[in-house]
Amino acid sequence: MATTTSTLSSINSEHIDSIAGQEPSWLASLRKQAFSQYQSLPAEVSPLYSKYSDVNKIKPESIHFMAQTTTRPAALSKDLADRLKELEQETGILQVGKEINKIFIRDNVAKQGVIVSSIEDALTSHGDLIRSHMDANQLNYLEDKFLALEGSAFQSGIFIYIPRNVILEEPIRMITSLADDGTSLISRNIVVADTGAKATVVQEIYAPGSSDRQDVQQGYFELVETHVNPNAHLELVTLQAMGHDTVNVSNRKAFVERDGKMSWCIGMFGSLLSRYKTDSIMKGPGASSEDVEIVFGIGNQSFDVASNLVHRGPHTRGRVLVKSVLKDTSKSLFKGMIKIGKEGKGTESYLAGHAILLDRGAKSDAIPGLEIETNEVKATHSASVAQMDENQIYYLMTRGLSREGAKREIVSGFLEPLSRKMGPTIRAWINYLIENKWQGKQLMLRTDEAMEQILEVEKSRYRETQDLFEKHYKYR
Repeated sequence: MATTTSTLSSINSEHIDSIAGQEPSWLASLRKQAFSQYQSLPAEVSPLYSKYSDVNKIKPESIHFMAQTTTRPAALSKDLADRLKELEQETGILQVGKEINKIFIRDNVAKQGVIVSSIEDALTSHGDLIRSHMDANQLNYLEDKFLALEGSAFQSGIFIYIPRNVILEEPIRMITSLADDGTSLISRNIVVADTGAKATVVQEIYAPGSSDRQDVQQGYFELVETHVNPNAHLELVTLQAMGHDTVNVSNRKAFVERDGKMSWCIGMFGSLLSRYKTDSIMKGPGASSEDVEIVFGIGNQSFDVASNLVHRGPHTRGRVLVKSVLKDTSKSLFKGMIKIGKEGKGTESYLAGHAILLDRGAKSDAIPGLEIETNEVKATHSASVAQMDENQIYYLMTRGLSREGAKREIVSGFLEPLSRKMGPTIRAWINYLIENKWQGKQLMLRTDEAMEQILEVEKSRYRETQDLFEKHYKYR
């Protein structure tokens, strides 16, 4: 275990001051404001959700943070080194522990003015740009205790900026891994798509897990802010593949301006507890957001998923679709809310959470809701939780499949409507992680033979689907 200054249970104002260090005074002030609210809040702010929450799986006294004065970069594991080698010809950034290990930017991307850097370097080189996107009025820390923690005690972070009218064909990779010394991490990541820009950012989250020490629990806490300027389109794909005994808490905020579009795509596979809260705030007229999430739980994993659509401007559009597949005694909780403000006339919004239980010990709860302050809107929500149909299993087994194979086919059909909303490459990544998890293999993306086969299948399916629609409209 590296030298640590504090555990999560003992974080105090002195710890916040030590993190702030030489940061600008305005940022130190924001940290203090957020920390004062962190101290006053319970782990679960809303009493409506308290009885469903598994937040007690987080052990604050066992979560350790590395000393802020430590500058020694964490060593790369062989798996991460191999993963980095696969991505050397792309654009992205690798963070291990609180240190940035590698930044790689293709020449044609750098020439367009795209910024990929640590938060620390961005504060020095692009201070005004960072400050304009850390507006205290945009974040209400009273919403969530962990949001306040992330806003006050972040040790590091990543800043990505896509300039005005820049369209990137290839994704930017954002890879974060906890260090293998047992320490935890709090990050604040900011992605900005300027007016007319279009880009995809792919986030991979890893953690070694399986610590030999019973008094150590690794955790990754992050605040992700995306700012989508007028007529911009930003897609953020997150693949969470942390170790099975870690915890992951993520607060995500999207601020979408006039005619901008935010697309979230999240796959949650690892961690003992995954607690994700996504707020899509459509501020300008014509703004839109889409949130597609897949959960696959085994063992005693818990997934706490919240997705809120906040419509502040007129004629905005929002879609949320979350699907959970749960084995053994795993659990999921889906919380969602559509909020339409007084200025939100002409809004269309849809929220859905569905779960399929593969074993009797698995459990899922869904709590969707609506808050509408105006008329002339369309808003609806749906939720369902169902056991796997034994008749379907029996039917597939009579066709030659094993019981486990029949379950996998049913799961594939359950997720198919969701995967249609993704491109073939994203579908391949998610299917690769699902397949590895089903077989008990390591959860890490690799460019291996299995990945190539899955990718080829998905590309073929995508072409067939496109051809079908083209023919349909051609001969109408």
